[in-house]
Amino acid sequence: MKIIVLIKQVPDTTDVQLDPKTGNLVREGIESIMNPDDRHAVEAAVGLKEMVPARVTAVSMGPAQAVDVLSEALGMGADEGVLLSDRAFAGADTWATSTTLGRAVEVIGDYAMVICGRQAIDGDTAQIGPQVADYLGLPHVSYVSAIESVETDAVVVRRRLEDGYERIRCRMPALLTVIGEVNVPRYPHVGRLIDACREKAPITFWNAADLGLKTAEVGLEGSLTHVVKTFAPKFRRRSEILEGDTRSVVSGLLDRLKENRLI
Repeated sequence: MKIIVLIKQVPDTTDVQLDPKTGNLVREGIESIMNPDDRHAVEAAVGLKEMVPARVTAVSMGPAQAVDVLSEALGMGADEGVLLSDRAFAGADTWATSTTLGRAVEVIGDYAMVICGRQAIDGDTAQIGPQVADYLGLPHVSYVSAIESVETDAVVVRRRLEDGYERIRCRMPALLTVIGEVNVPRYPHVGRLIDACREKAPITFWNAADLGLKTAEVGLEGSLTHVVKTFAPKFRRRSEILEGDTRSVVSGLLDRLKENRLI
């Protein structure tokens, strides 16, 4: 069985800043990490590989430095990596990104399952998984909190709901988007991580031509939506000092909390 995992390199959100003039993310000097939900996706794929005979291929789209997250995936137990890197891919919205990733999955072919994280912390759209599934014409289960079993032609999963869960038997090939509840990601094995950083690491680089895609289908040109402006919200704090004896201060505080519907 072949399992394809879609992963993304994102800026560490604990240190994200916006350029006040351009409104763009400041990426210089900001540490990049594997998207947290995608680490759970890699763990889910590697865990399945330990249960049934399988080969795991990690796929990422981004600049050359995104090879780091593929190396991490190999260190966790993935068998090979594919980096989709081309200037033509720059500026892609979820539509163009899903087209590129979906086409890569088609080129790899002969897969039984595609696993993604629920969403990326730099965009928070949660659209890539469903859109890739739509591109490929695959059944899709979102918010997967557990993969219970894999059958010959189907997978049984739990899908998290607001007040419980659904147990779903989904025919394969299928696409799953997982949430953090699904597992606890392992640390990369040191030996595998070192091998993944060497020149002979099993990582393939593909551009738009390798995928048979036209520039009008990908990147900014192939995007259906465009970001007009990005800005950091401004917060203004108002403070008030209540004076008087303890009884009057407490009474005044309660009145203000009630006025603002905080109690």
